[in-house]
Amino acid sequence: MTPKHDTLIEVKDLSVHFPIKTRKLFRTEVQMLRAVDGVSFDIKRGETVGLVGESGSGKTTVGRAILRAIDPTDGEVIFHRKNKGDIDLAHASEAELRKVRSKMNMAFREGGINVHNLAGDLLRAFRPEMSLVFQDPYSSLNPRMTVRDIIAEPLVASGKFKDRAKIDARVREIAARCKLNLEHLRRFPHAFSGGQRQRICIARALVSKPKFVVCDESVSALDVSIQAEIVNLLKDLQDEMGVSFLFIAHDLSVVAQMSHRVAVLYVGKFVEYAPTEKLFFAPKHPYTHALLSAIPTADPDADFDPIRLKGEIPNPLAAPSGCRFHTRCPFAKDRCKTEAPAWRELDTDHFVACHFAEDFNFDRHQKASQSGPKGAV
Repeated sequence: MTPKHDTLIEVKDLSVHFPIKTRKLFRTEVQMLRAVDGVSFDIKRGETVGLVGESGSGKTTVGRAILRAIDPTDGEVIFHRKNKGDIDLAHASEAELRKVRSKMNMAFREGGINVHNLAGDLLRAFRPEMSLVFQDPYSSLNPRMTVRDIIAEPLVASGKFKDRAKIDARVREIAARCKLNLEHLRRFPHAFSGGQRQRICIARALVSKPKFVVCDESVSALDVSIQAEIVNLLKDLQDEMGVSFLFIAHDLSVVAQMSHRVAVLYVGKFVEYAPTEKLFFAPKHPYTHALLSAIPTADPDADFDPIRLKGEIPNPLAAPSGCRFHTRCPFAKDRCKTEAPAWRELDTDHFVACHFAEDFNFDRHQKASQSGPKGAV
């Protein structure tokens, strides 16, 4: 169940569109690739929200837009404050913050900061509040830097620490929490296995004590036993530090273990968002049900008959009209082809975008064709 904490991150109608230029004979046409198209959700303090979907659905773009690694086209990301001292913008005084806010025309409301309105020095000072764990633990580490320098880099870049002794103390503290030995700090990345490198990446992400971290496929490059170690490490660090995670992954079994709530993304739009238990045992969208049916079971004698969706994920440059899933949905009707489904709360904290969600009563051990809505075609 979702822990009862205050909201930390509030995402409202987030959209990220990329202009794609196509050369014609005598002209150049510009099309908009709608990588993310109006998603809304929130992340609570000390909570993990899982983000799942097929490759190309826009998961990484959502995470990077929240972090301002890329600039969004539209929408808001509100970082909520618990109290005046909750956000430390480079140790600035309240008077200095008011001056900078006025200069930068920041959008403050109800104790929240609109991250997308930050710029310049204020954005640079805000960076330590959010962080990122990359997918590949090999290419994301500088091979010419020692582990100590890699972990300390966010502190040096933020300017929060000038004293080397304080930096070293903080690096040793987070390294110990990530189960790295002190002698590891003198070595270079090539001397470590994949699991150890990912621990270094996690230590680097948490050294500035962020309140929010995006884990972008952070365990997909590891074998199963190491995945379990990293997931347990992240959960332990969350309990100790109270950090919130956006956990992007393809492996739904890992998402179930890690997340309090799960969002399902399809061609840039959310189709379902619910607490983990509700989504895994009572899905309300056909796409979610198809994803869950593909989870293998550890029982070799159990029947395994995943739902095979027809076709490929649509091109975001030419997204289907109406419901974007109707081209592959086994239950699509004429209404689905012309009318986009509303994003609505079907049950407590269970949101879905489907015209016929109330009619579905999925059984994960049966084919969708046997348990679809009445009158489905």
